[in-house]
Amino acid sequence: MAALHPPKVEVFDPAARANIDPKGIVREVEEFREEPFGLYLARPTPGRAQFHYLESWLVPGLGLRFTDFWFSPGHERDQDFYLDVVRVHRDGPRWVATDLYVDIVLKDKLSLRVIDTDELLEALQAGLVTAEEAESALKTTYTAVEGLAAHGYDLTAWLATLDITLTWRRHP
Repeated sequence: MAALHPPKVEVFDPAARANIDPKGIVREVEEFREEPFGLYLARPTPGRAQFHYLESWLVPGLGLRFTDFWFSPGHERDQDFYLDVVRVHRDGPRWVATDLYVDIVLKDKLSLRVIDTDELLEALQAGLVTAEEAESALKTTYTAVEGLAAHGYDLTAWLATLDITLTWRRHP
């Protein structure tokens, strides 16, 4: 279990081609792309042994961030996509995502696992999130799990029913 911490806030700044992580570290982004349903980013991950590149979609209407990690040899994980439950708002041209602890690990077309609900409940108990934020995070999780399960855990099929098409680069 992770140490108790306030919700992590990350900033996505297309104009500056920057992704500012929760610790304030600025990461250069190779590509940002805005679509009516969300924001895409692709960037290398220098200094990370586990993965060397990531692609993410922020989809505010679903309260989710979809990430495809490009794992380094020897660090592969049994997952295709990692879904963070987030609250997203715009600050001018910048997108700000607040991570609400709960995550979904998706093995596309096979299965999913919901993780870190314990972190959400600890944060609620410690007053780091409100009851409304915790309830929203759980409702977002349930909606995603139900949508994915109803479509055979096929991310593309589920999102197509919502008129959302996520496009990804091809792993090298």
